[in-house]
Amino acid sequence: MSRVFWVRHGPTHAKSMVGWSDIPADLSDTARLARLSAHLPEGALVVSSDLIRARATADAIAGPRVRLGDERDLREIHFGDWELQGFDTIPDQTHLRAFWEQPGDIRPPGGESWHEVSTRVSGVVTRLRAAHPGRDIVAVAHMGAILTQVQAALGVAAYDAFAQRIDNLSVTELHWADETWQAKTINHLP
Repeated sequence: MSRVFWVRHGPTHAKSMVGWSDIPADLSDTARLARLSAHLPEGALVVSSDLIRARATADAIAGPRVRLGDERDLREIHFGDWELQGFDTIPDQTHLRAFWEQPGDIRPPGGESWHEVSTRVSGVVTRLRAAHPGRDIVAVAHMGAILTQVQAALGVAAYDAFAQRIDNLSVTELHWADETWQAKTINHLP
């Protein structure tokens, strides 16, 4: 069995759609980071998205765990032309609503669809499981990336996966057993 402990990066305090922009996380709550690190399995491997908010969070919680190289494909949804814009500033509100209410093949202009995000994140997880069979993995990533894996574990539609809350510095624990994902905890705050 493989276990993946998904950790959402520290807060950015941004009030807009932040996808691939390299915005740092606020990691000033060192007590909370210490609790998070203590909650994670000691022998786990640690991997993160290559964006600074995830990398710095992973470095802050890794402790003595082995730190793997960053994975670009663990990035957040690529919001394209919507990047760093507030929801109310998007000119085509119908397209914006469709992206969030009917996630699947709909893309932001110049961005990527839910299915594309899911495919790239799942590819990293499959590769990591193959390279490190049976090992616990702590994957520090982003809300969208984590929700793609929650969707797979729960066997629900993308829209239903969006109903799950994924707070900053939360842990979502998924187990791979019998050729399927199982959700053990979602959005646990140590």
